[in-house]
Amino acid sequence: MKTIFKILGIIILLIIVYAVIAMLAFSKDYHFEKSVVINAPKEKVWQYVGSTKAFNAWNPFAKADKNIQITYSGTSGQIGDSYHWKGNDQVGEGEQTVIGVIPNERITSKLHFISPWEGEAKASFILAPESNGTKVTWTMDNELTPMMKMMKPMMNGQMDKMFGQGLDNLKKMIE
Repeated sequence: MKTIFKILGIIILLIIVYAVIAMLAFSKDYHFEKSVVINAPKEKVWQYVGSTKAFNAWNPFAKADKNIQITYSGTSGQIGDSYHWKGNDQVGEGEQTVIGVIPNERITSKLHFISPWEGEAKASFILAPESNGTKVTWTMDNELTPMMKMMKPMMNGQMDKMFGQGLDNLKKMIE
C-alpha cells in the first residue's frame, strides 16, 4: 500500500512540475498551420475556400456534429461574410467573420468561440502556385491562457488531425 501512495505521489509531483514548466516556458502566442498541394489552379481552389459557405462544405469541425445549426450573414466572399454555429459539446458555439480578402490568394477570418470556452483566434487560407497546382495553407493564431498552455501538446495533435482531415476533404472535392 505504501508503494502505491509513493507512486501516486510521484505522478502528482510530475504533473505539477509539468504544469509549472508549461505555464512558464510555453509562449502565450499560438500558431498552427498545415498545407496541402491540390492539382488545380488557384482560381478553382478559391471557389472552395473563398467564402464561409464554401468552407463549411468541407470543414471538419462542422462535420463533427451532424445536427449542427449554422446561420450565415453578410455577402459571401466579402469582408463581413460570417456564420454563427451552435452544436453539441464537441463542436460548441461560436462565430466566424471574414476580416480580409485578397481574391484567389488569401482570406482571413476572426473566430469568436462562445462555448465550451470563451476565446478568439484568427484563421487564414493562403493560396500559392506550386508546380502544376496550388498550395493551400490553413493557419490559426490565438493567445493561450495559462491553462491552455498546459494542453498545447494535445492541442497540436488535435489541430493536426482536424486540419489534415479538412485539407484532405478539400483536395478530394476539387481533384
